[in-house]
Amino acid sequence: MFFPSYRPRRVRKNKQIRRMVRENRLSVDNLIYPLFVIHGKKVKKEIPSMPGNFQLSVENLVREARTVHKLGIPAVILFGIPKKKDAVGSGAYDDHGVIQTAVRALKDKIPDLIVITDVCLCEYTDHGHCGIVEKGEILNDPTLELLAREAVSHARAGADIVAPSDMMDGRVGAIREALDEEGFDDTPILSYAVKYASGFYGPFRDAAESTPGFGDRASHQMDPANTREAMREAEMDISEGADMLMVKPALPYLDIIYRIREEFDLPVAAYNVSGEFSMIKAAAKKGWLDEERVMMESLISIRRAGADMILTYWAKDAAKVLRK
Repeated sequence: MFFPSYRPRRVRKNKQIRRMVRENRLSVDNLIYPLFVIHGKKVKKEIPSMPGNFQLSVENLVREARTVHKLGIPAVILFGIPKKKDAVGSGAYDDHGVIQTAVRALKDKIPDLIVITDVCLCEYTDHGHCGIVEKGEILNDPTLELLAREAVSHARAGADIVAPSDMMDGRVGAIREALDEEGFDDTPILSYAVKYASGFYGPFRDAAESTPGFGDRASHQMDPANTREAMREAEMDISEGADMLMVKPALPYLDIIYRIREEFDLPVAAYNVSGEFSMIKAAAKKGWLDEERVMMESLISIRRAGADMILTYWAKDAAKVLRK
């Protein structure tokens, strides 16, 4: 019987050797934990479609963030649910808004925790869209001014990084210019450079109360069929001043993460979105798969594709596994 001179099983035979030859590693340093903050006091409202995740009032947000920080997770990203919504999303750029209040509280109580803020209008508009709407159309250029105001208000409150997720053309440049003019030239922009019009956002829209009142977001988010367009989007954001690039969602777009990593030398983030999280949770509840094993397999696949940072609702659970 013929035996090959190279036997791959030789370096798989025990845990110690497998650790030594492992090509990709997941670290707690790669994780960013998304949090939802809402007005009020003593609010901790579980999101039914995202088990273990909550809408939190500011004091409970700080408690949750302390736990995150103690686990060694370096950063959180905040999404806000305002007290009231209007046609122009004025709560997004209110210096006393829910996100601005939360940022100040976090930076006061846990100064070493990196606070990233989502910059978009969909959570703040009464129509649920990412920009100003006129006659059923989302207006690109008038929206840019509001997004820039929002980013500046976040930076003024103490945000370490701003992350525009709206997918309006030119928004990175508008935000960079506004930040620089207001003296926040050292505030990095983590751009949702490649954000697809995905069906995996449903649970998030429950959590952020941001489901569109009409239509969809296909006019500004990317067509899931497109790859070359992703390269153009990323290149445009870099030219406008993005410091980091994000791909969203993650698991259905691992090929895009890989392409972005290979093409550009900026740090790359990937958003392991709510639908990816919830479908694994649901299958685990049914006993159809091992939740912890599939969680870790999913996260290492995102790292293997080339992501330096992973925004994930699994962050706390993954951190605990990594501690073992």
